[in-house]
Amino acid sequence: MKKRINAKGALRIYLSWPIILSLLLVYMNIAIYMVNSEAGILMLGFVLFYIAISAVLLLKRSTITGELVRFAADYGQVQKQLLKEMALPYAIMDKEGKVLWGNGEFQDIIGNQKLAQKPVSSIFPEIKDSVLPKNMQDQTVKIVRNEKTYKAVLRRIVAPDFTEDESWVFQDEDSVLNDTNSLIAIYLYDETEITTLTREKTEQKLVIGLLYIDNYEEALESIDEVRRSLLIALIDRKINKYMQGIDAIIKKLEKDKYIFMFKQKYLAQLQANKFNILEEVRAVNIGNEMSVTISMGLGVNTDSYVTGYEYARAAMDLALGRGGDQAVIKDKERLLYYGGKSVQIEKNTRVKARVKAHALKEFVEGKDKVVIMGHSIADVDSFGAAIGVYRIAKTLSKKAHIVINEVTTSVRPIMKRFINNPDYDEDLFIKSDQALQIVDNNTLLVIVDVNRPSYTECQELLELTKTVVILDHHRQSGENVENAALSYIEPYASSSCELVAEILQYIGEGLKLRQAEADAMYAGIMIDTNNFLTKTGVRTFEAAAFLRRNGADVTRIRKSFRSDMDEYRTKAEAITATEIYLDHYAITICSSEGISSPTILAAQVANELLNITNVKASFVFTDFNGKIYVSARSIDEVNVQIIMEKLGGGGHMSVAGAQFTDCTLEDAIHNVKTTLATMSKEGDL
Repeated sequence: MKKRINAKGALRIYLSWPIILSLLLVYMNIAIYMVNSEAGILMLGFVLFYIAISAVLLLKRSTITGELVRFAADYGQVQKQLLKEMALPYAIMDKEGKVLWGNGEFQDIIGNQKLAQKPVSSIFPEIKDSVLPKNMQDQTVKIVRNEKTYKAVLRRIVAPDFTEDESWVFQDEDSVLNDTNSLIAIYLYDETEITTLTREKTEQKLVIGLLYIDNYEEALESIDEVRRSLLIALIDRKINKYMQGIDAIIKKLEKDKYIFMFKQKYLAQLQANKFNILEEVRAVNIGNEMSVTISMGLGVNTDSYVTGYEYARAAMDLALGRGGDQAVIKDKERLLYYGGKSVQIEKNTRVKARVKAHALKEFVEGKDKVVIMGHSIADVDSFGAAIGVYRIAKTLSKKAHIVINEVTTSVRPIMKRFINNPDYDEDLFIKSDQALQIVDNNTLLVIVDVNRPSYTECQELLELTKTVVILDHHRQSGENVENAALSYIEPYASSSCELVAEILQYIGEGLKLRQAEADAMYAGIMIDTNNFLTKTGVRTFEAAAFLRRNGADVTRIRKSFRSDMDEYRTKAEAITATEIYLDHYAITICSSEGISSPTILAAQVANELLNITNVKASFVFTDFNGKIYVSARSIDEVNVQIIMEKLGGGGHMSVAGAQFTDCTLEDAIHNVKTTLATMSKEGDL
């Protein structure tokens, strides 16, 4: 039985217009006949003629309808063919990411795989279930297929209902999605050429680097004169051969300084081998007692060569400030560190100390008052160094204050000797809020035992004071005090008290330390060196001898640092609970309950753990004031500074630390263990 096709909607109305017009003409003919019969008769002929034509059209209505249907079918086929042959790869997925249909271009990309109900993640592993659009916001994913790079755009499309009277529409973002009636369209845009050109542009950028020999003079002095030229030649050969491997241009600026340039595409190679030129140069030995070390600073991703050179200079300053024997890459605000495993060589000459002392003296004489501050939760080294700078200011007849907010148990015994002492001003020690009120343009701010603004007692003072001096022995990090008038940062030094003790000797003949001041500075050296066991050099003992000559008493100092029973018991419990991780790393938790200065106690525990056989480094955690503190210590085999820097902390090679916020003890320990495992696997430990 032949099924009749019924016209509906606008088409039905359109096909009914001949009948409607015929009726209108009949009514019009009657009206005209009533007005004028002759005109009505004349018009009747035209009406009959129109009705005859309309009748013929009505008889052929099915033919017209069929033609319309055939046109619609042909039009739909054209649409389908256009979609199928569209140059843009296109596919349709259900809401779960199963591919339903793909056009020819899409099929070519995937290798004509069968698509029916196949998860898109099995075709493109980059498209995970998590990236499938959950709303009307498009999702973009980078896809690599057949050595080509595509940008995949995933779009959610929704239809209210699957009926013949409803059409597919894109709904507003605020509309509630009906998962039953939703599909996901995926478009693939070929970005291979753009990606290639972008990569080539980046790779062709010029990297400017500086290379300094850290201990040129010292190394030459450690070898016979006849072999010095050979040592220099071997080092030059090592450096030049390394630079040839990256197609670099290198020029010797001075006897121990080089500048080099190369294409950025070789930077990944240098990073992959972790700048092994550091180790190659250090391994050069023809009888020299002292290994030669180098430092490198590189500036990358800059818009101009001048900026690249400035970045390289900044990176080199940072490498030297961290003790040398390392490479530092400055990529705009990002800093990357490589190397830094060797112990900083102690300088035999005091020329630098004398120059810094004279500069400090001029700054103090040029200001009305001096404000001194160390790091937050001050330790004995920070306090002792501050006392030493205070004596310099008083010797030069300047008013001086020391900013200290929290007095720890380690500092309290030393500090008691300065409080209510007629030899010292009542306002010798002030808090941050008081310091903020007294500083002005004629104030000199001296920072001791810290070089990171966020770690100071009062960071706001840095913004209010124009003239800032830094005296520290910790290696520098990416966070530094900007525009410091004088910076004396020597990682080789055992402590800040050692640096200040050397400076004191060049201030002038009128300077004389009082007994309490000598004790405070001597205690700072003693604590930071763990009773002269770590980071102790010739200049350390010379500084201690100077303090002894000024009245420092070892017995009196030792009595000041005896622990009470609760602290001793807490230390014993922490040591008992120690875990040995990866055979060489001691990890434990030091309780803060009932302890006024748990961070100091944790540091003591970390030092004690180094006495255990086969322990290369120790990490002691304590929960205090809403933060997790970790004290890291080592003897000589492990650089704990590098470990702590990866966790947001710092310090120097054998003594370092870090702080964790919004973190539990378990999470902090896990982070440290993960870092140790990763560095051990990569050969960085």
